[in-house]
Amino acid sequence: MPEQRKLDVIIVGGSYAGLSAAMALGRSLKNVLIIDSGLPCNRQTPHSHNFITQDGETPAAIATKAREQVSAYKTVSFVNGLATAARKNDDGFTVTTQSGQEFETKKLILATGIKDLVPPIKGFSECWGITVVHCPYCHGYELRGVKTAIMAKGDKAVHLASLVSNLTNDITLLTSKSTLTHEQLDKLHAHNIPVIETEISEIEHDGGHVRNVVFADGSKVAFEALYAALPFEQHSDIPRQLGCEFTEVGHIKVDEFQKTSVDGVYACGDNSSAMRSVASAVYSGNLAGAVVNRELTEERF
Repeated sequence: MPEQRKLDVIIVGGSYAGLSAAMALGRSLKNVLIIDSGLPCNRQTPHSHNFITQDGETPAAIATKAREQVSAYKTVSFVNGLATAARKNDDGFTVTTQSGQEFETKKLILATGIKDLVPPIKGFSECWGITVVHCPYCHGYELRGVKTAIMAKGDKAVHLASLVSNLTNDITLLTSKSTLTHEQLDKLHAHNIPVIETEISEIEHDGGHVRNVVFADGSKVAFEALYAALPFEQHSDIPRQLGCEFTEVGHIKVDEFQKTSVDGVYACGDNSSAMRSVASAVYSGNLAGAVVNRELTEERF
């Protein structure tokens, strides 16, 4: 808990992006508060990959080590809770938590993540992040060479199929053909990727490991992995409260320095990037922290 009420920076969200931003700021002796509810979106994922030095480690272990290292910087403090509101004031921002605590800050970094909108398919949630996954870079190597389904539409379906084809030759696309052009269907056919249009009713699994996809007509097909391109929404309402602009797909719009459209507000991690990986989150958080430190320094110096 911070001793003073006025902080240099509040970081909303204490996963990889938020902790990375805090480290950059703590190393420059900025007074930083991280507000985090402890519910990262990848909490069900058994292992994290494609992050050099941490490949194959559990997400929880990476986050725990990161928090321990950030905690060594004495100007960084933590509040375990959910930030529910933020408003701009005369010289910064006021952030309010679910428990009613209020904190004031000069700058605000949003590392709030996104929420996947999981379909109401029996078994889907239990497999999400384990063998029903979103990203071939994060999970593909571990699911290589197995019978794989892709649940997506249109351009996204073809894009995923092309990437997954690097990892397995046994791919089936679960989608409506009406979302695909004749050229896309021809390309899928040329790569021996069949399309099943029947609605999915259930994913049969064993502890999150896909066994069969069951369809509405009662038929089933055995698969060992399924890639799903899901819609999402912002995990926090704070960006909207502050008036941040969003991209067409729903990310917080940021520039090359992680600045949002609202002066003094920055965003990093999944909430502002389609690159959903630990490595990308750490990079964008580090950049946001460095930029905020530079701007605080220029305002003082």
